[in-house]
Amino acid sequence: FSRFVNTPGQMIKGPYLSLSLPFQDGSYGADFFTGFNTDYPPYLHQQQAWQRLSSNKSARSTLIATGTGSGKTECFMYPLLDHCARDTGKGIKAIIIYPMNALATDQAKRFAKTIFSQEKLKGKIRVGLFVGGDDETLETMGPNMVITDKSKMRENPPDILLTNYKMLDLLLMRPSDRKLWGNNQPNTLRYLVVDELHTFDGAQGTDLACLIRRLKARLECKGDDLICAGTSATLGSGDEQIALTEYASQIFQTEFDKQGIVAESRKDMGAFLAGNPIQYNFFPNKELEQILNPDNYQSINDYLIAQYALLFPESGQARPMDKNWRSELGESLKQHLLFYNLLQLLDKQPRSFEELRLEFAKVLPLGSRNSAIGILNSLCA
Repeated sequence: FSRFVNTPGQMIKGPYLSLSLPFQDGSYGADFFTGFNTDYPPYLHQQQAWQRLSSNKSARSTLIATGTGSGKTECFMYPLLDHCARDTGKGIKAIIIYPMNALATDQAKRFAKTIFSQEKLKGKIRVGLFVGGDDETLETMGPNMVITDKSKMRENPPDILLTNYKMLDLLLMRPSDRKLWGNNQPNTLRYLVVDELHTFDGAQGTDLACLIRRLKARLECKGDDLICAGTSATLGSGDEQIALTEYASQIFQTEFDKQGIVAESRKDMGAFLAGNPIQYNFFPNKELEQILNPDNYQSINDYLIAQYALLFPESGQARPMDKNWRSELGESLKQHLLFYNLLQLLDKQPRSFEELRLEFAKVLPLGSRNSAIGILNSLCA
């Protein structure tokens, strides 16, 4: 049993290492929408999503299948805000369904923050969070939270409604919630978004599909007037994309083609390292093992200072707490041979540390190949 446990990869897998290059930038600046500026210029995949989802552009149903931290929320949030800013009529114009209340609450804060940061949106768009629970009720929007008072939302429905699928089911049935839909004409609701669409599988997926059909019937949504959007985890290609479009078509009762999937686009190594020739190399130190051993340092800060001196021996002392210095370090790493080699080894997929150690040792000077793990740790830090 001891031999089994102590054999790498038998009981405990990993650790694994991956390095994802930055997303490709779009061709637009922060002025994609005519009524307001976005906080940042869009990535290419965000720009593609905006082009498809905006009601005054393509107005096509879309699946957003990009990775964590890729700005999926902004992919659908800005087209919704843009539409609501242009459509000043009453009624619920967009519904966003979340799988968990915690996620809905977190996204509600982001909506509030975005609206209050834009003078052209502040006071013109109302967002409501209608979920279960007896949390603090807010009658009006604030800079950090949307409307949560249920009675106020019934009296004056918001432009954008954030909820979960079980609550939406109740809102379509309870007599007390009838006022919520009182201002909705057949073409008032333009957007239906399901966040984390891939979590609605099996019976829950069937429930959601039936709920969407009842919602469309209740609000008399016709043809392609309703723009549907779903966010999902990253995909492969081929069969996985076909399966997702078929699944989404069944859930939303609308047609999704393969072009309707917006996937992430990342820079390749050439674009990422452009204009950064190799200027730094690695030379073994007589005290290499001592320098690499983290147990020899009183703090993380001390360790980082020592590793910087090892990798960039003539570049002065590290200032790990200085944001500007950290930004400069990012640019310096692009010019280091070890970082370049590590990028090449991780170009396609994550690799286990053990597998990486064997490959990484081959690019190290002869006197330091036995210290590959320590050098990898140093470089990662």
